[in-house]
Amino acid sequence: MAAIEDMPEPDSPEHGVRLPLEEAAWLYQADQVCPEDLPMTAAQALAVGVDTPTLCELAGLPRHADPRDIRDTFEQALAELGIALPDYRLAQRYALRWLATRFTAGEATLAELASDEWLEIEVETVEEQAFVALLPPCACCIEYTLGFDEAAWEAQLRIAARALVSHPTVGPGI
Repeated sequence: MAAIEDMPEPDSPEHGVRLPLEEAAWLYQADQVCPEDLPMTAAQALAVGVDTPTLCELAGLPRHADPRDIRDTFEQALAELGIALPDYRLAQRYALRWLATRFTAGEATLAELASDEWLEIEVETVEEQAFVALLPPCACCIEYTLGFDEAAWEAQLRIAARALVSHPTVGPGI
C-alpha cells in the first residue's frame, strides 16, 4: 500500500482517480474481483484521466482473454501507477467491510453473503467478529439453519453490517 504521505489529499482530483484503482487492487488481492472484470476497471480509469501504457493494454484486453494475462497486466499497471498490492489478510478484512457496505446499501443479497470463505478470515475487531459470526457458510444454510427466524437474522445482520461499516479499519485511502 502507498505510504500515507504519498496518498493524494481527499479533495484532490488525483484522489478520485486513484481510489477506484486502489480499491480494485484490494479486492483483487482478496479474490473478490474476477479477472475478466479488470479490463473494464482499466477502461474506467482511462476515462477519468489515468493513462499508462500498461493500463491502455489492459483496457484493450477482451473479457475472455487468458486470466493469467489479465492478472499479469493488471499487476504491471498497478506497479506503473505506484499502487502496491496490500497484504492478503488486510485485503480480506477490507473485502469483508466492502461486503458489509454493499449489504447495508441494498446491493448484496442474503444469498451473496453466504460463503464459507468468510469462515477462514482472521478478524481483528469486535465489529468484524460480530458480522462474520452471522454469515452462513452457504446459501442453503440460510433456510436450513434459520427457518422462520430469517427476518430476525437479517435484522441482526444489518445491525452488525452497519457497525462494521461505521468503523473502517483497513483499506485504500484510510
